[in-house]
Amino acid sequence: MYKMDFVKLCLSKGAKKAEAIPVEKLILMPELREFCEQNKCGRFGRNYTCPPYVGEKEELIKKIKSYKIAIIWQNIYELEDSFDFEGMMDGQEKHNQMTLEIAEEAYQEMGRDKVLVLAAGGCTLCPACASLTDEPCRNPGRALSSLEAYGINVAKIEEISGLKYINGKDTVTYFSGLFM
Repeated sequence: MYKMDFVKLCLSKGAKKAEAIPVEKLILMPELREFCEQNKCGRFGRNYTCPPYVGEKEELIKKIKSYKIAIIWQNIYELEDSFDFEGMMDGQEKHNQMTLEIAEEAYQEMGRDKVLVLAAGGCTLCPACASLTDEPCRNPGRALSSLEAYGINVAKIEEISGLKYINGKDTVTYFSGLFM
C-alpha cells in the first residue's frame, strides 16, 4: 500500500471534500465528447489536453478502466450571481492550481507512470496553447486533461459518493481526480 493517504492530502491542500471511489462505479459516457465537439469552451482543437488531441474517447475510457481507485475531490466557490463568469474562471484556476500541487505529490510518491491526474477543464498553464502554432507542449509533465475529456460524467459523481454537484444558489463546483 502507499505511504500517503491521498484523501487526507487533498483535504490538507484545501479541497472541500474528497473521497476514494472504486473506478468501476464511475459513470463513463463516451457521448460527453459531443459537448467538446460543440466547442462551447473554445478549446476543441486548440489545446493539447482537450479533444481531439487528448486521444480517442474509447482509448481514454479504456485507460480510466485500467485503474482500480479514483480519489475524487471538489471545491465549491461562491459567485456574485449565476452570470459571474469571472468568478467561475477564478474558481477553476484556484481549483486546478490545487490539483497541480496534488499531482506533484502523487507523482513523487508513486511515479508519473503509475497514476493519472485529471482536472476541471483543459489545461490553462500557457496563455496560448502551443497546439495553435504546431509546437510541442511547453509543460508536458504538468499539463492536465479534464475528467470530462476522459468520459467521466461529473454530474453523476453525486450518485456514487457524498460529493454534491449542485451546492446552492450562486455557487460553482469543480472536481478533479487521481486515478491509481
